[in-house]
Amino acid sequence: MSTRRMHMHASLVVVIALGTVAPLAARQGASAQDGYDDHRHMMDQLGIKRLRPGANPNNQGIFDEATANPYADSMPDVLTMRDGTKVTSAAQWPKRRAEILEDFEREVYGRIPANVPKVTWDVTETTEGDSEGIATVTKTLVGHVDNSAYPDITVDIQAKFTVPAEAAAAVPIMIEFGGFGWFGRRSGQRSWQQQAIAQGWGYGSITPNSIQPDRGGMNLRRGIIGLANKGEPRKPDQWGALRAWGWGVSRLIDFFEANPGAKVDPKKVGIEGVSRYGKAALVTAAFDERVAVAFVASSGEGGAKLHRHIFGEAVENLTGRGGYHWMAGNFLKYGAADPCMTAADLPVDSHELIALCAPRPCFISYGVLPGDPPWVDAHGSFMAGVLASPVYELLGKEGFGTAGNYLTDPMPPVGTLIGGELAWRQHGGGHTAGPNWPAFFEWVSQYIKAPPLPASRAPVSIRPIARIDRNSQIAHAQLLEKARQGRIDVYFEGDSIMRRWGALDYPELLANWKENFFGWNAADFAWGGDTVQNILWRLENGELDDVHPKVIVLQAGTNNIGKRPSRGDNDPRIAEVTAGIEAILDVFRAKAPEATIILTGIFPRNDNAGDPTGVMPVIDSINENLAGLADGKKIRYIHINDKLADADGKLREGMTVDGLHLARKGCQVWADALKPILTELLGPPADEDHAPPPTGDPSAVR
Repeated sequence: MSTRRMHMHASLVVVIALGTVAPLAARQGASAQDGYDDHRHMMDQLGIKRLRPGANPNNQGIFDEATANPYADSMPDVLTMRDGTKVTSAAQWPKRRAEILEDFEREVYGRIPANVPKVTWDVTETTEGDSEGIATVTKTLVGHVDNSAYPDITVDIQAKFTVPAEAAAAVPIMIEFGGFGWFGRRSGQRSWQQQAIAQGWGYGSITPNSIQPDRGGMNLRRGIIGLANKGEPRKPDQWGALRAWGWGVSRLIDFFEANPGAKVDPKKVGIEGVSRYGKAALVTAAFDERVAVAFVASSGEGGAKLHRHIFGEAVENLTGRGGYHWMAGNFLKYGAADPCMTAADLPVDSHELIALCAPRPCFISYGVLPGDPPWVDAHGSFMAGVLASPVYELLGKEGFGTAGNYLTDPMPPVGTLIGGELAWRQHGGGHTAGPNWPAFFEWVSQYIKAPPLPASRAPVSIRPIARIDRNSQIAHAQLLEKARQGRIDVYFEGDSIMRRWGALDYPELLANWKENFFGWNAADFAWGGDTVQNILWRLENGELDDVHPKVIVLQAGTNNIGKRPSRGDNDPRIAEVTAGIEAILDVFRAKAPEATIILTGIFPRNDNAGDPTGVMPVIDSINENLAGLADGKKIRYIHINDKLADADGKLREGMTVDGLHLARKGCQVWADALKPILTELLGPPADEDHAPPPTGDPSAVR
């Protein structure tokens, strides 16, 4: 033990830092009985006299990134065997994987005893439902654990899952730890469950506390851990709650394997969790190779965060009484002050836990401060992903794709997804997975395919959805002020393709806008990143009130389409975008009944590398529907895709800047299609223009 390590820990102060507050049922029950102290008993088994107190992980003032890596020289190399042999081929990985797995079982998360009783599943309820026009079937399950060898403890695992009722084949499914409706859901937002069904996936939840209580003390002599031990205390290398919860998911996969009538593909079962359940999701995927994909959100210490990155929550915060029950008893050794051991003495670190998921897809998710609290240490998890990436690459998959130095590789901008099968995205929200679900489904569709949804879907219901990020809220306020200024004859509405044309932060495109529309009192009310649901919300919340334009130009829908290749004629995005545009047209007619609407077809997009026409069948089908909405009088339809792209949908040179957003040349093609209609309706442009001045992206000037 180095003097440097001992001195560092001597200065720390104690604070208990946990993730999500456990449900009431998990907090009930005595932590001691007849004077029994489980935490002390484990310390005695290990010969630990005293534990170090953990630093306050929420006090950012005591952490410094410049000194956060004192144990870098002890970081285990994920591709070096215990005997020093370098792993250079995929054929060597199973042996190395077994070494890493053994270390995690023995020292960190614990072993599952060989005598764990069997589980018998019962379907207790089957209900029919509907998710945005898609018929669904929900089954409620109870997994009865055989307690005949120790009747004093009863364990009934509670789970539930929902699938599209008329799916053409068994569907992929995402199982969430907890299943609490408030976790990551805000009023007006489309739930992740609705997103799953719309993508042709199922969704489900498993209740962790029905497997193992989320508390230490006597609770470790209850639940599945207590049942397997017949009410006796754990041994130091036996499992904690994280592995117990993962064991419950494995038994649910057993159910799917044994019951094809459930319409769930057992080879396409994913797991998701936030906070402590994010830890559990990563542990589950690492240990059970049947898990097809992991969505690991805000997992912190004990999850994706490097133990050796001393920033926020650390080993010591999980070896105290508040979190020790998640881990194996042996993990307490690394928070010990007497005899002294630290994270540097761990034989493994969290990058190797992520590597155990390879080559299967793994999506690491965080929010931002202050919403995602300081203790989660998003940077420490990013560093772990950098270190795990070589394993994905060894197995022929794609890791983060950074330079590969975990100490210096910069984190990508918030909202940017990087990587391949191992992916990273930090959303602009807080301690939740919610804002990352759309990106997750678009990403995972590259690796796990869902069967097509039935053609006989009910009409799609489109609800307005607000953008909750601060930048969008500021932009909405600015657009409301622009609307109040009035004197607008031509009202442009859409997403970033439209917004950039008339925005201050794109001066070259703004110059083109002025060249083409000055004198017609044109104003741009588009906002980047908007779906048709977001545009609908803005229109219903004041941005068109009392404007009274003579002409409205609309181009929207590409953000609902994304990059995922077409599923054919039944692709749900076709109906969603068509219904969304219809709903927007209804608002236009209600709030600006005198206006003529110029509906522009969705432009080609080639922003999915290696698959330039993957979404074009979806775009073409939507545009056919949009053309049918026009009457040639009050609703005009224009289609310029043949000028932007060739017959195969590949964009012509210079039309876009990135395969999606129009360059000045592409904007001029659009303007050339609009100007004859504007001249017909409004006459030639005047020498003066009275429209409100253009706005821009608020973040560009902050």
